[in-house]
Amino acid sequence: MKILYIDSSILGNASLTRELSAAVIDEIRTRHPAAEVTRRDVVANEIRHLDGAIAAGFRPTGVGDFDDATLMEHRVSETLVTEFLASDVLVIGAPMYNFSVPSQLKAWMDRIAQAGRTFKYTDKGPVGLAGGKQIIVVSARGGFYADGPLARMDFQESYLRAYFGFLGITDVHVVRAEGASKGETVRAEGLRRAKAAIADAVAGLHPAAA
Repeated sequence: MKILYIDSSILGNASLTRELSAAVIDEIRTRHPAAEVTRRDVVANEIRHLDGAIAAGFRPTGVGDFDDATLMEHRVSETLVTEFLASDVLVIGAPMYNFSVPSQLKAWMDRIAQAGRTFKYTDKGPVGLAGGKQIIVVSARGGFYADGPLARMDFQESYLRAYFGFLGITDVHVVRAEGASKGETVRAEGLRRAKAAIADAVAGLHPAAA
């Protein structure tokens, strides 16, 4: 099993998603000692956001004059998509920032959405090419967005499901901690519930991935 392990929280040791994603990896390694883990911290090693020249490395943008720095970015894009395609399971630490995902994570997502590699255009619309992978999203929110009146403002988990669904990946499990900004008692309870969900999330990895 090849695991791609991504962290995107800016909070370092204070991050719930970093604590929980590490616990998910520990559980996977316990159940599958032969698992190969590749870690990518998109905050510590930030990925540049797309511009026309960088995007031209994998799609037509009308830009064709590249300096050495841009050619290096094209190689980064190739590394990222190759790493993604080689993985069986993704563990993604994705906190909610302003109702969506961190911009650092979005930069990674923009690099791997490549026509002909992770999806293709057909006469019936786009088709994902990365099916068969499984994803465990480790989510943390300051408030409560899974249910209730704020659910309509969840552009974090819903976006991740839609994005990976576009790439052909529908097996997405969420380990979620809510209420992180509602005081220590509520935060601790959210963390406890999330940790309790980890075993089931990892147990759900199917034999093909294992």
